Amino acid sequence: SFGVASNAVFGISRGGGMFGGKGDAKVVEKPAEAAAAGPGTKYPAMTEEEVEEWLGHIPVFAVTDSNGAGVVLKPDGESSVFYFFMSPMMANATLTTLKENNEEMDLKISAFSLGKIWFKILNADKDTEVKLMAPGSDGEGETTKGVEYRLVPDTRDLMGARMLLTMDPSDGEKLKAGGSLTPEDAQAAIKKAMTESPKFKETYNEIPVFMIAQMRMQKQPAEGEEDADPTQLLPMYFSLQNMVGTWQQFMSQVGEAKDVEPAINLMDLHELVQKMQEESEIDFRNVLLIPPVPMGAGGPAATPAAEVDPTAQMGGE
Repeated sequence: SFGVASNAVFGISRGGGMFGGKGDAKVVEKPAEAAAAGPGTKYPAMTEEEVEEWLGHIPVFAVTDSNGAGVVLKPDGESSVFYFFMSPMMANATLTTLKENNEEMDLKISAFSLGKIWFKILNADKDTEVKLMAPGSDGEGETTKGVEYRLVPDTRDLMGARMLLTMDPSDGEKLKAGGSLTPEDAQAAIKKAMTESPKFKETYNEIPVFMIAQMRMQKQPAEGEEDADPTQLLPMYFSLQNMVGTWQQFMSQVGEAKDVEPAINLMDLHELVQKMQEESEIDFRNVLLIPPVPMGAGGPAATPAAEVDPTAQMGGE
């Protein structure tokens, strides 16, 4: 089981940053200084199998037919695109639109393990052949190449990443002090995030991952290893809202650390996985990815990840 450790804050520096306290929150784009071990320590690169396992508990959602075969869309009438969504709500919105325009199709939301699709589908050879069939059809279908697979982040987290990279210090000071931005300031901040962000400019395949350098989670020893010390894990979040909520909850429980300055780290998931597959001063094996916690229980988010390959036979649309 995982829980926030009572001694979870490391490298404490004073100041409360954008979470309500003194000082400034720092936003950096590399988690290296937050997760690195002592100088000279090198950890071996992670294998593809280890990365698949590391991503394995993260669910992603896609529109499929009743048999679990993925539905390929043609947004411009030419290219063939298959969407995986980090957010079940965004997948549901796509499903609703498709059903409105294709009432005869028996479509649903299916959940898949991000680990199982990362190398085999999202980052596979673009010339892999896929059989396209009408949803629910038992016919032969047609074989095609060049299906583009897009992983779509939650719009709120994408905007959160852009705003973290572009927000003026003066706006941060206003929020820090417990105030709020004027409608004009908020509109200007959003416009700046939309037009000036150096990263996360695309609406797909750029997946922000958030962390706070001082946060740690504690993994209890496995059964039969009671004498072992708990393992300290560095949590990384897909949801900025989840991370902020966890940090605030932790700070409310640790009285002596109320003035900790949170060092907010932001990284693209693809870059993160690439670094994991290299020798590193960071022990990525003790980094834990936290899946987004849905706003409400039940629904697509509660659907267990499917073992089937959505490309086994793709439904054409």
